[in-house]
Amino acid sequence: MVTVRLFAAAAEAAGTRQIAGDWAGRSVAEVLAELSATHPGLARLTPSLAVAVNRDYVGPDYILADGDEVALIPPVSGGEESAPPQGSPAATGSPLFEIVAEPISPEAVAAKVADPTIGAVVTFIGTVREWTRGRQTIYLEYEAYPEMAVAQMERIAREIQEKWPGTRVAITHRVGRLQIGEASVVIAVGAPHRAEAFAACRHAIERLKQIVPIWKKEVWADGEEWVGSQAGPDWMHPELQSGSE
Repeated sequence: MVTVRLFAAAAEAAGTRQIAGDWAGRSVAEVLAELSATHPGLARLTPSLAVAVNRDYVGPDYILADGDEVALIPPVSGGEESAPPQGSPAATGSPLFEIVAEPISPEAVAAKVADPTIGAVVTFIGTVREWTRGRQTIYLEYEAYPEMAVAQMERIAREIQEKWPGTRVAITHRVGRLQIGEASVVIAVGAPHRAEAFAACRHAIERLKQIVPIWKKEVWADGEEWVGSQAGPDWMHPELQSGSE
């Protein structure tokens, strides 16, 4: 048995958040075609969906096995794990990467990357703005695939540490309903020097918007929309395939 999980616009279009079927031995493309036929509301989104199997992005030819968990991932708004060094936040019980439902403390996130070897800490705070493309936002709703979101945040940190050795990264993203002015995401990067800290922080937010499964619904006085639901076929991009960096 294969379980398919749906999120954000895909869940709303299909009218369900989970579908199970005997799809072992079938390709991702075949399963998508079947789901589009049995759930017509999903068909219009299929060309823009990314697909993950067991929390890793895969391509349309990927063959499913019994027990696999498939996630249908609309465009987001936006390896082995190495052991954390002794004394790091991850080793002392404070997660470096989190999906939370409560307000975020930027100071607490920045403290996670503090270290005697760090000479610069750059913090990015993404907040809910009132006006977007000439429309007044009442509030935002964020949804995430938490387990995969954390895994992709860890992937971003590995990319950064490979490109800028000596850096430390912490990312916290909030889900649920957020009001104007509230922080939706906080990224903190510590590095020996400021140039690396700025560059790594920019890399983190850009990659978060590309690969981390978090979705944003904009709610206006006269309607609402999942941001990115009309975007192109991101799931075909090589950088989203399993094993690619």
